[in-house]
Amino acid sequence: MKPKILSTLPVYTRPEFTADLIAGVTVALVALPLSLAIAIASGAGPETGFVTAIVAGFLISALGGSRVQIGGPTGAFIVVVYGVIAEHGMDGLILATFMAGIILVIGGQLRAGRLIALVPEPVINGFTIGIGIIIAAAQLKDLMGLSVAHVPAEFIEKLAALWAARESLSGASLGIGLLTMGLIVALRRTFPRFPGLIVAVAVSSALVALFNLPVDTIEGRFGALPRNLPLPALPEITYERVIALLPSALVIAFLAGVESLLSAIVADRMIGGAHRPNAELRAQGVANLASAAFGGLPATGAIARTATNVRAGGKTPVAGIVHALTLLLIMWVAAPLAGRIAMPALAGLLILTAWNMSEPERWGTYMRGRGSDVVLLVLTLVLTVLVDLTVAVGTGVALGLALRLGRRGAKGGEWTPRDR
Repeated sequence: MKPKILSTLPVYTRPEFTADLIAGVTVALVALPLSLAIAIASGAGPETGFVTAIVAGFLISALGGSRVQIGGPTGAFIVVVYGVIAEHGMDGLILATFMAGIILVIGGQLRAGRLIALVPEPVINGFTIGIGIIIAAAQLKDLMGLSVAHVPAEFIEKLAALWAARESLSGASLGIGLLTMGLIVALRRTFPRFPGLIVAVAVSSALVALFNLPVDTIEGRFGALPRNLPLPALPEITYERVIALLPSALVIAFLAGVESLLSAIVADRMIGGAHRPNAELRAQGVANLASAAFGGLPATGAIARTATNVRAGGKTPVAGIVHALTLLLIMWVAAPLAGRIAMPALAGLLILTAWNMSEPERWGTYMRGRGSDVVLLVLTLVLTVLVDLTVAVGTGVALGLALRLGRRGAKGGEWTPRDR
């Protein structure tokens, strides 16, 4: 369970540091708009995305079991976090995240890292697509600049409220959102190693400021971003609150553990390495404990940022540490500029993130699979969108394990984590 950094530092070289430095800065530029967008979509303040990426990102790299894993807030948590904040407030989310951190640390100490094989892949695929649908629907208001006093949390009611507000559509907001999406796609195809996310968001936000367009910005809606990390603190902890938040904490721990380990598996394939799953679980636990203490969001390994790190030349966990320190430097010196980011630009960014994480190019393969797997995927997807992620995951895992027991000796396929 030794962290990977302890294995790499004794033989660390200057060329490796140069590569890690370049990769870390590159990943930070990708993580900045994503972290802010994920925090806002989760119902929290944008500063919580900053804090999570810095604090949790640093610890996941420093203590984790992967050479190249990059951690921080991810799209998979948006639905859970939004629900917890709506029901229990930000204090409730912080306590649930802290509890999830304890669960993950215990899981790492009990060597539960290999238990990921018990989670059926159709369940992963189903709730990932479902989360993508929910994320995209939640961004339509900001993408189109709709005037809606209250957006319901329930999916059907949300769509009805957005449709009722269709007359308030803002051409400027929609144009900025679509421009951002187009730039992101074009830059990814033309310059795949370039941090196109920050460039696309910066260009569209600059147009808003230059032409004084009637478009919401982060600062306009939430006020100025802080230029320092907050002091560590925890909310009131009582037996009643712990019991009430335990289901949410279990879901957060489950998502953090599964997503981080799947991301580490993909990273292994990209670099030809082997991660240490129990060290990774423990690191995720410590990172979530610290993120909660600083008022941040749940965190996990992020496959999109991890893949960016590998493509940019990252060699060791030092790249992830550089990524976190770069974000801290941006917070100190450039927070006012980050506050000028246009909300439709972030909405467009998240819609593309939701599209990528659902992997539409694989839907045909899913539908041609075993009939029981298709049913399991669709059931998990529908329950995620229309009912609740906790119910979806619990039902999917229970049914999936029952099906697996009924197919004794059947060999499962390889895991294929989403691009978040």
